[in-house]
This record gives sequence, structure tokens and C-alpha cells, in this order.
Amino acid sequence: MKRRVYLDYSSTTPVDERVVAAMLPFLTNKFGNASSVHSFGQEARAAVDRARAQVADVINARPNDIVFLSGGTEANNLAVRGVCEMNEARGRHIITSAIEHSAVREVCDAMERHAWTVTRLPVYNNGIVRLEDVRAALRPDTVLITVMLANNEIGTLQPIEEIGAFVRETRAGGHRHLWLHTDAVQAVGRMNIDVENLGCDLLSMSGHKLYAPKGVGGLYVRRGVRLARQNIGGHQERERRGGTESVAGIVAFGAAAELARTELDARITHLLLLRNRFEAEVVRLIPDVIFNGDRKHRLPHLSNISFDGIEGDGLLINLDLNGIAVSTGSACASGSIEPSHVLRALGLTDQLARAAIRFSLGKDTTDEDVDYVLEVLPRAVKSLRDMSPTYQKRLSHAVI
Repeated sequence: MKRRVYLDYSSTTPVDERVVAAMLPFLTNKFGNASSVHSFGQEARAAVDRARAQVADVINARPNDIVFLSGGTEANNLAVRGVCEMNEARGRHIITSAIEHSAVREVCDAMERHAWTVTRLPVYNNGIVRLEDVRAALRPDTVLITVMLANNEIGTLQPIEEIGAFVRETRAGGHRHLWLHTDAVQAVGRMNIDVENLGCDLLSMSGHKLYAPKGVGGLYVRRGVRLARQNIGGHQERERRGGTESVAGIVAFGAAAELARTELDARITHLLLLRNRFEAEVVRLIPDVIFNGDRKHRLPHLSNISFDGIEGDGLLINLDLNGIAVSTGSACASGSIEPSHVLRALGLTDQLARAAIRFSLGKDTTDEDVDYVLEVLPRAVKSLRDMSPTYQKRLSHAVI
């Protein structure tokens, strides 16, 4: 039987067996609507309240500051649209980065089509926003800064704590209606997060990135931040998100968050050991590789590598035929023929951007998994390069 190795944990994660056990009763006999006043409903309400506290604990927030939603995309939409629509009389300017996930980037594009102005900050070749650029971009009519905490393709960490301090300083100076949102979908469960230290006003999360099922997520909303509702027709989630709660999904999200909090240090240590060994061996075994993004300020589980002379899609297919699952970028952009906007923002050529593969490890990745990938990957790269006239020509010129 062919070995199967999953190295696409940034796209999604398998549901932890302990999370399945926690949610199963709410798919069967504990089926009440959390808005109902009878005992079935109160049982469901108690479970939702417990999950809210568990999710809050993983980012050091207050339970009442957590809004449950369908996932990271809805969280980003509610944060960006909600703040902007509530504050449009005070200004119509947004500051964001050039490498945001499409769930923020395309919302900003849509706001721009509705008479908003958007400033997109560069990230230079290391993939990191500079605070001085944030300061320079601020205008009297700026109402929102939205910069992701960790990038989904290259894993780079943005200086949200420094930006948060700047926002607080700016508000204290009289710019009272300025808010900071960060997309932390890739970061929650993979690094220590404290919303008080970050100084953010809103923070997006998604359950399926931390071993909960798909279809559930959350938005942290700091007390005092008002949002224009995007789901009309229900009074759930403290009037912030209408719709009957997915109790089983919320329970699963809470259980996964609790596990992430208690196991975080061990997970980080495990991931760093595997990833660092993997990268060292890639450099030793394969020539002409480029690591994309900052090598230090990044998530512990992710490597984005361009293999010069090949097409990333071809390598992805080759690895998949050998039972190895990886990605050429964001799962949400699969099928796109355009080079990654993230990699282009780093200054990569279209060729190198198309030659990139994202390897993302998880808590269940083993040394044997990494060994197998290191056995298959050099052969796969060599076979593709052998079929590339451009690479072979460049190689022959280098030898001469």
C-alpha cells in the first residue's frame, strides 16, 4: 500500500478524535436549540457558553467578546464591513497589506468600489509590513487598519503588537474612531496569542485550522467596538450575528481551542524540530531552492519554497502521485492561473512565484513522514528539471 503523507495543514486539519468525542452528543441526543428556554435549549446554551470561554482563553479574551460564526471568511467580512459601515460618517479610508487573504483583500476591493479609499502597504522581500509605512499611511479619515497576524502562504508574522500600540497612541491623541483588525486564522493554535498584548480591536479565527470541523469560526470584538450587522433576521450572538447557532460545531471549536491552549508549547517544539530538519535537508539535497518570506519571524509549521526551473503545479501532481499532499499556495485560490499575489509582493518573478510549494506540517506529522518526503522530493524535482529546456540551458551555461 502506497504511503500517504499530509503536509497541507495550512489548508485544513483533521478533526482531533477528542474533539469528535466532545461534539458527538450534540449531534445526537443533546440536540436542543440554544435559544430555547426549555431544558433541551438550556443544555445547549450551557455548552455554547462553555465553548465561548474556551475560545476566549486561547487568546486571553473575555467570553462575551467572542462572536461565533461560520468560519474565518465570515469573521473577516463582519470585521471589515461591520466597522466600516458603522463608521462611514467619520471617514472612508482603510489601511491594509499587500498580502492579505482573499477574505480581507476582496472585501477591501469591494469597499473601494463603494467610494472607500484603500491603502495597501508593501511587505518588501521578507514579507513583513513596516510600522513606519503604517504611520505614513494614516489619514484623518482612516477608520480601519486590517493587517493579518500570520500569512497563510509564507507564514510571516506581522508586527501587530507594534501597530496596536500605534493605534492606541493615535486614539489617545484624538483620533478616536480608528480600529485595528487582524486575521489570525493561521496563527491561533500555532503561536501564543494575547489580544491585550496585541492591542487589536478585532481578531478572526477559524475552527478547521486547529483540528475542529469546517463551518465554525469566531471573531473577537473588543468591548466598545460597534459593528454593523451583516446577518439580518435573528438576535443571536448579542445581536452581532443572526442565525441559529451550530451547537455541535461550536462545542468542537471550544474543545479544539482548549487542547491548543494546553498543548501549545509541545506542538511548537515538535513542529520546529521537524520543519528545521526538513529545510536543512532540502538545502543539502536539492540545488537552486529559494525560501520565501522571513526565515525567523514566521509560524513554526510552514515552509514556502521555490524550486527554480519547474512549475509548482507539476511538482504538486508528482508528489500527489507518490501519496504526498502539499499546496502551491492558498487553498482558497486553487484553480487560479495567476501567480500568487503574496509571492509577487515579495518581488519574486512570475516564474519563481509559479515554482513555489507550500509545505505545512501538523501536530500529527512524524519523522517518518518527513523522511519519506525527503526521499521522494529530490527525485521529483530532478525529473521535472530534466524536462525543462530553459533550466537545462541555464545549467549548461553555468557549467561552462
